[in-house]
Amino acid sequence: MKVSALVEKLGLTVYSGFAGLENEITGGYVSDLLSDVMGFAQEGQVWITLQTHQNVMAIASLKDLAAVILVKGFTPDEDTLAHSEEEGIPVLGTQLSTFEIAGMLYKELH
Repeated sequence: MKVSALVEKLGLTVYSGFAGLENEITGGYVSDLLSDVMGFAQEGQVWITLQTHQNVMAIASLKDLAAVILVKGFTPDEDTLAHSEEEGIPVLGTQLSTFEIAGMLYKELH
């Protein structure tokens, strides 16, 4: 599934990284601990988090993630938006909780 299809199906907000909307999604990863994501997230996954600072994009880029979803109405910092555009990794948002959006993502991918 492409990020653009996930955005449409789950009603996600696209904050930045529009060039990456055609990234292919291979799975999902849920964590708010950056070192955990750095150690265990896999290429092509969508990362679900409440972290909004630019280090999120540094990790997303390092791991070649398909996109990042911010939960509970959190919005990305300006530096995060700029880094997202540079890397072509979409930063998406939802008002839903981590539990809810993770379940929806799982359902869409399986």
